[in-house]
Amino acid sequence: MRHPKGPSRYILAMLAELAVLRPLRYRLELDGEQVDTKAVLVALGNAQSFGGGMKVTPDAILDDGLFDVLIVEPLSRINFLRIFPRVFKGEHVGHPKVRIRRAKRVRIACDDPIVAYGDGERIAPLPLDVDLVPGVLRVLAPPA
Repeated sequence: MRHPKGPSRYILAMLAELAVLRPLRYRLELDGEQVDTKAVLVALGNAQSFGGGMKVTPDAILDDGLFDVLIVEPLSRINFLRIFPRVFKGEHVGHPKVRIRRAKRVRIACDDPIVAYGDGERIAPLPLDVDLVPGVLRVLAPPA
């Protein structure tokens, strides 16, 4: 989406996706542990927030060397809409259908043809293998 600009773009995109929302069977591998689950959303976070300030993985720590893996188990569109506003404060993680696991190495596979996105850009179709390599990215910042 090119318009609108800012956080409202993400809200409109979510509403568009909500129209086709359905649970899918995912096969996750988290540091070698197999996790088979049905979910309406699986997301990896290395930082607390995603586009538009949504605190999707609110407890993620940028330099701990671990992904926070968000899994939203099947729920109705109405319940999804009830939970969604809470994501801006990171309060959705208290919902019983929302789980977060941590892992350094993640494999995501799905029976359906799903394309993975990263930072709003298409990455590749699943399955996808992702390793978090701490200390690779150098960041210049003013002293605290």
